[in-house]
Amino acid sequence: MSDSEPNAESGADIDPDGEPTPVPIADPELSADARRRIEAVLADGRLADGPEVRRFEAEFAAYCNADEAVATANGTAALHATLEAVGLEEGDAVITSPFSFVASANAIRLAGGKPVFADIDPETYTLAPAEVERVLGERDDIVGILPVHLYGLPAAMPALCDLAAEHDLFVVEDACQAHGAKIDGRRVGRFGDAACFSFYPTKNMTSGEGGMIVTDRDDIADRAASYVDHGRQADGTDGYDHVALGHNYRLTSIAAAIGRVQLERLPEFNRTRRENAAYYDERLADLPLETPTEPAGTRHVYHQYTIRTAERDALKATLSERDVGTGIYYETPIHRQPAYETVSTAAARLPRAERAAQEVLSVPVHPGLSKRDRRTVVETVRDHFATQ
Repeated sequence: MSDSEPNAESGADIDPDGEPTPVPIADPELSADARRRIEAVLADGRLADGPEVRRFEAEFAAYCNADEAVATANGTAALHATLEAVGLEEGDAVITSPFSFVASANAIRLAGGKPVFADIDPETYTLAPAEVERVLGERDDIVGILPVHLYGLPAAMPALCDLAAEHDLFVVEDACQAHGAKIDGRRVGRFGDAACFSFYPTKNMTSGEGGMIVTDRDDIADRAASYVDHGRQADGTDGYDHVALGHNYRLTSIAAAIGRVQLERLPEFNRTRRENAAYYDERLADLPLETPTEPAGTRHVYHQYTIRTAERDALKATLSERDVGTGIYYETPIHRQPAYETVSTAAARLPRAERAAQEVLSVPVHPGLSKRDRRTVVETVRDHFATQ
């Protein structure tokens, strides 16, 4: 995205020969301010973990209205470190979604646990509380729930947290796609024992690569901070004394500098994503497809604008012919991935997740879209159905 107004009507999406340029599924921006802050870090010389990372942690915690934040190398590292910090032990079972990027379930396995899949709500694509309750009624080895806020929409956290309290379970929110999303005015990241965010380039805000753990629990923050720094004491005063097993999951100062600028712009980015989503909602409402839902009390931040149709593959081909980027998130549910053939619940039938995987298609919704880009997306989708 350029530094110009995101939805300005301009010739920015026309090449020098007058031909329309492609409409990408994502378009991360590195602003001039971010470049200046990177240069300041380079001049300072503290390129790895340092004061810039501490400032980013403090600012992100404040944004989420959380007490503590721990920066990590990426979102997967944040999930893994958090599960280690909450005390997940070998063989412990954790309920999570089968309809997500594989990192959410991988982190459970990397921490020694067993992912147990519960089916999704077919409208929100997030964990269905009734399905979680059903699994809890069938098993006595569950120690936690790891809900995923998918596509920028919060999971049903009040109901899931009630189930967790009833069964004495921890809750770790996978908020890697939902920076700034809300339930009843509270930002995601404030409902569980801890929450994890990703700053991958396609996310609502980026640091190139990076992640963040937020929590109100000092014990989780301290253990996570130690784990991401080779098991050192969280206060950083122990030199080369390592009191526990850990990884090098630290965030760099350069990434933190980018993240701090992106965090300042996150409200603007989310506002533009919501405007683009509203544009699509209005103009696609009469077509034989499902547009995203926003349940009462929630605030969607549209990491993806995901439509649903039985004609998904044909529609994807039509969009591709017009150079409109698309994504299928996710074509294979986690429990059907080859890496999960040996997981105990891999053979489970989860029909809602399996059907969604056959029908979902994400179209560009990022802040870099021009008005012409948005029209191109809408006109292409409408033209496709008009010819069927």
